[in-house]
Amino acid sequence: MASQKIVLEIKSRGKPIRKLPKSISVDRDASAASLYAAISQQAQFSLHRLRITKASDGTLIKNTKDTVIESTGLRNQSVIYVKDLGPQVAWRTVYFVEYLGPLIMHPLLLYVLRPYIYRSPTPLPAPSDLQRFTCLLLVLHFVKREIETVFVHRFSLATMPASYIIRNSAHYWILGGANLAYWVFAPGSPTARSKANPILLYSGIALFVFGQLANLNAHLTLRNLRKEGDTTRKIPSGFGFNLVTCPNYLFEVIAWLGVYLVSSLNWSVLLFIVVGSATMMRWASQKERRYRREFGDKYKRKRYVMLPGLW
Repeated sequence: MASQKIVLEIKSRGKPIRKLPKSISVDRDASAASLYAAISQQAQFSLHRLRITKASDGTLIKNTKDTVIESTGLRNQSVIYVKDLGPQVAWRTVYFVEYLGPLIMHPLLLYVLRPYIYRSPTPLPAPSDLQRFTCLLLVLHFVKREIETVFVHRFSLATMPASYIIRNSAHYWILGGANLAYWVFAPGSPTARSKANPILLYSGIALFVFGQLANLNAHLTLRNLRKEGDTTRKIPSGFGFNLVTCPNYLFEVIAWLGVYLVSSLNWSVLLFIVVGSATMMRWASQKERRYRREFGDKYKRKRYVMLPGLW
């Protein structure tokens, strides 16, 4: 039996889209993704800049193959709003730019800009071995993040507004880059001492290595939940996932605590950890609520979403 066609009335919301059609005919059992594609083709406009909502209640029609148009409540002669989200940038690009800042800043400040930044009436001492080693850990961390961005991470959304790239990069470029580098590599920093505290150094290295490897394992687990292009959500399991909702965030914090110990408890590293943890705690709570909403009884509720015993 042939699919029944319905006609949807289209209205523009916000900035006008010049060639946006007044209406469109679609199969009622077609996917929401096909609706986006059809409007994009007729309007000759980027698919990723479109946002479609129901005029009746403002509900977002997500651009996904898993949603059938009829299931959204749209019927023949229903009205939909189409909005131009503005210039977009790929999520992968956003992540790459975020981590590129601190990746460049740390070795640049330590090995090139240090004599020009720290003014001193006496000759500036050379970087200590501990400062060089701390820089190495920071570079390794952000190199890992860049590799994961290119080869590991999969994104449920293809793009985000281009203007957000500055906002999202501020945390890493300012707190994790310029601020952290300035205080860790300063001549008066605890890392400038000639001999490191062996307890802090070796325990920090252990936490850093464990945190990085466990974090990578969690990211690989999340990646393997779905194939490329698949937006179907699944419940993750494995090392760490039975303990907290987001072990990738937990292991990220552990790795940075390792950097904090290696840096001889430098306050700028601690500040970066606190601010980053607060953000990840909010994300973890949102993900826990989403798991409960989407999977219901199939999902085993976690007592802690990120930090065992605390959060």
